[in-house]
Amino acid sequence: MKILVIEDEPRIAELIGRYLERAGYGVHLATDGLSGLAMARELNPDLILLDIVMPGLNGHEVCERLRRESSVPIIMLTARGSRDDKLRGLSGGADDYIVKPYDPEELIVRIRAVLRRSKGTQQQVLTCGSLELHESEQSVYLQGAALSLSHAQFSILAVFMRHPGTVLSRAQIIDRAFGGDYDAYERAIDTHIRRLRKSLGDRGVSSIETVYGAGYRMRCH
Repeated sequence: MKILVIEDEPRIAELIGRYLERAGYGVHLATDGLSGLAMARELNPDLILLDIVMPGLNGHEVCERLRRESSVPIIMLTARGSRDDKLRGLSGGADDYIVKPYDPEELIVRIRAVLRRSKGTQQQVLTCGSLELHESEQSVYLQGAALSLSHAQFSILAVFMRHPGTVLSRAQIIDRAFGGDYDAYERAIDTHIRRLRKSLGDRGVSSIETVYGAGYRMRCH
């Protein structure tokens, strides 16, 4: 499996590369945001490790651009560990967020967890009105037209479609979509759901409702 590391500090990039190669992954390195974005488009990697502070495009901008065109799993690996930085990264489409310094073994475990979530879905088609979600293909169609969703949004939508009409708390959504190992704040879920609603639009086939004080519920029409 191919992993793209976008990191502007050569020593750190080389160190990460050694860890990944020992774990059996193919590694590609980019030293700034613009070249990293170009390599992501060219290589179609299985996962991206992404720093935030870089010349050219920063990590947030790279992540947001990729999310408009790809569902590739993205892990932000950065020294910025504030609550606001984590929220921005996860809300912008990252699948996980690891703060430096980190334990190399933990890094490999979390890479495997994100890859397992993205690659290990069951071959199943879920429907809600004229909304179709194909788990094995990681694709979603609304009235026959394909929707572009991040991996996190896809996972959340799958949870709703497995439990139509059921009120789900933010904690339940995190647990069922990400296996309970999603190092995030619950507020990030609100951003993903807001973007899901925008993607679903107002075509009346399904809706994600806010149940105040309890969580969210999906209706199929």
